[in-house]
Amino acid sequence: MKKLLSFLLCGTMLLGMAACGEDSTSTEKDTYTVGICQIQPHVALDAATQGVQDALKAELGDKVTFKVQDAGGDQSACTTIINSFVSENVDLILANATPVLQTAYNATQTIPILGTSVTEYGVALDIEGFSGTVGGNVSGTSDLAPLDQQAALFTELLPDKNTIGLIYCSAEANSKYQVEKVKGYLEAAGKTCKVYTFTDSNDMAGVCTTAVSECEALYVPTDNTVATYMSILDQVARPAKVPVITGEEGMCAGGGIATLSISYYDLGYATGKMAAKILKGEAKISEMPIEYAPEFTKKYNKAVCDELGITIPEGYTAIETSAE
Repeated sequence: MKKLLSFLLCGTMLLGMAACGEDSTSTEKDTYTVGICQIQPHVALDAATQGVQDALKAELGDKVTFKVQDAGGDQSACTTIINSFVSENVDLILANATPVLQTAYNATQTIPILGTSVTEYGVALDIEGFSGTVGGNVSGTSDLAPLDQQAALFTELLPDKNTIGLIYCSAEANSKYQVEKVKGYLEAAGKTCKVYTFTDSNDMAGVCTTAVSECEALYVPTDNTVATYMSILDQVARPAKVPVITGEEGMCAGGGIATLSISYYDLGYATGKMAAKILKGEAKISEMPIEYAPEFTKKYNKAVCDELGITIPEGYTAIETSAE
């Protein structure tokens, strides 16, 4: 009898140990709900959102459904959207752009959050000594292109332009980060830099007009407000024959001359693959480092370059655009 009890007790302990050794995230669910919040509509962010959805559909098929919301550039709307995702207890939040990531980061410490179209996570989340892994319930992908190479476009394409204006929205921390870095590279190359900030689309036209009147060329980073309202800058800069180098392809298509850019669709797709691993329990988000775009391409807007009389050297790819 003692041997039987001992055997049963041992078996129970082994079962308990096995149960404790299982990762609760390893059990797949029948369905998943992913809440996607995009700060505002423009070509780059739209492409990233599509990439996320396509990747998740490829990995999970009909098991995944999406709640896709656009904040329209309104921070209060962004907060409302994220809070609704939290109250609905979605399985994962996809934060498309820095302001959305910051809002989600402050809204929940339990629901997994993946960012995309975010330039620098350490800056966005105010993490000192950022090592590449956020930890906790946050990870994602970065759209950061080599800023020294972006700055080098001015020397390569516009060697006679010495006064460069750098324009960004003051509400976007990652835009400020990019501008500060590019400014340093330009000044090291002997350029004179002037920085111009605006608070929202309402004062963007006035700021752009001032910058165009004071500078020989302009730089705009991957700034969501500029991307959405690139036409405002184009309507001021192009008639004045002031060339604009941009942080990404969609903005360049809207009136820039050239860019060193990534594929935002591919970036979104990579984010979607990360999301699938998290949802299926194949990876822990707390251990997932930020992923970066593997390729960067020099691209140019042929129509604008022709209009401004700018000759593009070999090694650049023309952007498909209807710009005239």
